[in-house]
Amino acid sequence: MNAVHISPNHSISQPCYKPRQFFSLARESILIGRSPGIQIRGRSVLRACLNVDVAAPNTGKAKLAKIKDVIEMEGKLLVGTYARTAVVLERGEGCKLYDVEGKEYLDLSAGIAVNALGHGDVDWLKAVVEQAATLTHTSNIFYTIPQVELAKRLVDSSFADRVFFSNSGTESNEAAIKFARKHQRQTATNGKEPATEFIAFSNCFHGRTLGALALTSKVQYRTPFEPIMPGVTFLEYGNAQAATELIKQGKIAAVFVEPIQGEGGIYSATKEFLQSLRNACDEAGTLLVFDEVQCGLGRTGFLWAHEAYGIFPDMMTLAKPLAGGLPIGVVLVTERVASSINYGDHGSTFAGNPLVCSAALAVFDKISKPDFLSSVSKKGIYFKELLNQKLGGNRHVKEIRGVGLIIGIDLDVPATPFVDACRNSGLLVLTAGKGNVVRIVPPLIITEKEIEQAVDILFQTLQVLDK
Repeated sequence: MNAVHISPNHSISQPCYKPRQFFSLARESILIGRSPGIQIRGRSVLRACLNVDVAAPNTGKAKLAKIKDVIEMEGKLLVGTYARTAVVLERGEGCKLYDVEGKEYLDLSAGIAVNALGHGDVDWLKAVVEQAATLTHTSNIFYTIPQVELAKRLVDSSFADRVFFSNSGTESNEAAIKFARKHQRQTATNGKEPATEFIAFSNCFHGRTLGALALTSKVQYRTPFEPIMPGVTFLEYGNAQAATELIKQGKIAAVFVEPIQGEGGIYSATKEFLQSLRNACDEAGTLLVFDEVQCGLGRTGFLWAHEAYGIFPDMMTLAKPLAGGLPIGVVLVTERVASSINYGDHGSTFAGNPLVCSAALAVFDKISKPDFLSSVSKKGIYFKELLNQKLGGNRHVKEIRGVGLIIGIDLDVPATPFVDACRNSGLLVLTAGKGNVVRIVPPLIITEKEIEQAVDILFQTLQVLDK
């Protein structure tokens, strides 16, 4: 079997299959463990047929030049919204990533809590290849089977009666904002002005589009784009009394809260706090929205993070892990909320297309199994135990917190040098909070051996905190 490498001129010097022919072969390849035309380190992968020629792999100086070229080209061509790390990633397998030089990284970032099944999951890949060969996109003018099947899975497994599909977390929160406003307008009686304002909390993150941005607490995110949506009050996360008093005034359309804050620093809500919000919202007719974009779909060891509390929202927003790396977002709603929404009130061209929904079905069907969720809980407990044993005694480590496989290491110094040193040692982790929290959100398939490897690297890198 020839190994195909894409060269800059993209000329054809390798037989190319027609799309239907290729994907027919690809489906067979999944079953027999082979792939037409491409093989990496003895493990077959499935890739669409491109106009490529056969070239020797880059080595040595050529690879270094490639890294430099990619970084320079990115700087010239892309809008400068990302402060990227000087690593050019090329491929992934399980919980491992590899850069263009072949260096291996243990991935505890999972694409910012997206790749719940790791990289290259066979069932996910099979679903994507088969659906891509059949039907990828139709718009929402028509009915498609994968979309309805995914909606049924989500409704059957949650508090919700209906769902709305979007393409990202911020889009899901935008939809929830609109649904809350429309619901309040539809239910206002006796000439009363509908509630139009919102409550969000300190350290929260709900997205970067203007509505979701207005609900995001970090001032530096909001200030460059003001004026943004008015009517948002930020309260201290966990301050049930302040929230209850404001909700009782009758002007709040919805309360947005993350049961576990990811970007904010891995802070978990208490049951008393969420129950107080639920009670106050019920009394005032305010909607309660749980943002589980990062903490939902198995990451805590529960399918939905709020299940651990036994408290349920009127709406829940999802995104990151659901389609295994393809763009998707969802708003799950009760019938009471859905009844306020009419044709044309909201929409999306791409949302819920057959390709992304087929991918999401593959992810959901794996993660939702009780044994899988139980394994996440067990691995999370083991991970925190090891972290406390190895790192807990360090003078710079203030706290190790989290649930399941969303874990934060709170430091009394900036976390970036530590994160950089971990990366240099082959471990990918993230920052959170005010830059002082190390955020750990690995693929949910991580093994105990990989957890031990990660903790060893974290321990060996601790000395950086003293510099």
